[in-house]
Amino acid sequence: MSTILEGIEQSFVETDRLRAAVLRAPGSGADADATPVVLIHGNVSSSLFFQPLMLALPRPSVAIDLRGYGDSETLPVDATRGLRDFSDDVASVLDALGLSAVHVVGWSMGGGVVLQLLLDRPDLVRSVALQAPVPPQGFGTRLDGSLCTPDGAGTGGLGVNADFVARLAAGDTSTDAPTSPRSVFRSGYVAAGFDDGREDLWVESMLSTRTGLDNEPGDGIESASWPGFAAGGRGILNTMSGVHLDLTPVVDIPAKPAILWIRGAHDAIVADESFYDFHTLGKHGIVPGWPGEEAAPPQPMIAQTRAVLDRYAENGGEYREVVFEDAGHSPHIEDEERFLAELLAHVERVEREADAASVID
Repeated sequence: MSTILEGIEQSFVETDRLRAAVLRAPGSGADADATPVVLIHGNVSSSLFFQPLMLALPRPSVAIDLRGYGDSETLPVDATRGLRDFSDDVASVLDALGLSAVHVVGWSMGGGVVLQLLLDRPDLVRSVALQAPVPPQGFGTRLDGSLCTPDGAGTGGLGVNADFVARLAAGDTSTDAPTSPRSVFRSGYVAAGFDDGREDLWVESMLSTRTGLDNEPGDGIESASWPGFAAGGRGILNTMSGVHLDLTPVVDIPAKPAILWIRGAHDAIVADESFYDFHTLGKHGIVPGWPGEEAAPPQPMIAQTRAVLDRYAENGGEYREVVFEDAGHSPHIEDEERFLAELLAHVERVEREADAASVID
């Protein structure tokens, strides 16, 4: 099947870090010179997921395949740097394209990549939109951001279902098991019953994920704490463990672009009691031996993000939280029209306020 939709152009950008695949759309409106929207995908996906939104946007848009996803180069991920391998790659692509001060959208893991980009290269970011972002404190943490165990027990590359990874590597498109990528899409990426007629495209995007110890899911180590494993230093899932990831310093950056936070009320992946969290699985008896709420509380992912964004606002920034009541982990495809309206209202308000400030100055 053709994975690139009509109206989308794919090209490759060579930087000193990687060869990156980039999707571009000119915008459906007349203003070809408007500030572009840059879109960053999450784990087990690629820029293919953004194509309908890109075609609907009235301004130019750019979507970048991260290393080891889509058609970008497969390179090892150093999890000890948190999400910096990805954010540094994104910065190098934007530099190569001659883009700065753009409107950046990050989905799931991509939301963390965007916040890391904001920390390290604020010159590249004019506004931020986070869709179902990884909690800024990283996984394996309490509401206040502290680790439940020093080694991040229950997080990292050993926490993923091995059959799911094997099916990813094999290119499985079936619904033969709950661990097939298509089944995971239906149960995890979208709310129950969602069907936009493009499921084959979304599954192809998932299957572009490269597997192995340096990519998806990564390695792990034994832990003396329940459930017996902890975060390693290689590969994707370890990048988001609280052992390696802490994005909370965004609350203290000098210049704070406006943040739009969009999430689905039925998100099965990023939630205050997500069944993708081993502590939740233990609490509900799915993984035996759970040591209890005090030692291993289900991670309050939504509350954690809200707490950090509240501090961001208290320190002079601003954010707006928008909940899509009928959506899961992917509001941009589950309710594209509303997502588009919210995103455009966000970026246009940022631009109006900047224009007004420049007149006053």
